[in-house]
Amino acid sequence: MHIDQWLEAIPPLAVYLIVGLVIGTESLGIPLPGEIVLVSAALLASQHGGLSPLWIGIFASAGAIAGDSVGYLIGRKGGRRLFAWAGRKFPKHFGPKHLAKVEEMFRKRGVWAVFFGRFIALLRILSGPLAGALRMHYPKFLAANALGGIAWAGGTTALVYYLGVVAEKWLSRFSWIGLLVAVLAGLVISLVIKKRFTRHDEDDPAHERTPAT
Repeated sequence: MHIDQWLEAIPPLAVYLIVGLVIGTESLGIPLPGEIVLVSAALLASQHGGLSPLWIGIFASAGAIAGDSVGYLIGRKGGRRLFAWAGRKFPKHFGPKHLAKVEEMFRKRGVWAVFFGRFIALLRILSGPLAGALRMHYPKFLAANALGGIAWAGGTTALVYYLGVVAEKWLSRFSWIGLLVAVLAGLVISLVIKKRFTRHDEDDPAHERTPAT
């Protein structure tokens, strides 16, 4: 079952909770498809009136902020041992090269890396734990984390939702336009064929009227 079909089969409140939980867990440093779940829920809301895009954005933002904050605390206490363990368990996400690039970016950009990291898959997973491991000042981290989480979750939800609504309206109109065009094309083709056959009959000597006796 595809993820949007699975989300469609459960109650709205459960969808909101799942969106917040998956995004929050991803923000802890566990590689889960948070963005896919958010996009699927927002797209589903654009097609079904039972889901509210506002609540999807709220739960997604809350999950992102809470998950990053917990990830910060974990990173502050666990530090390098945590990343060494994660590198062995998830080498594609937490390998030495990945961590080195992200750490360099955090050292250079600071809170801006936390804010914009929410929009990048790898940084979205590593942002909280790495900020804690690097002993980033928590109030600054929290401010950047909250603003980034709201901007990412709210912006993604709004964009996908309104694009879904517009696409659905456009496709429904296109179906009627396509039907109308097909009917008109059929009439034109029929008239052209009938006209050509009429001309052919008029030019054929066999079809000329014989004189009356």
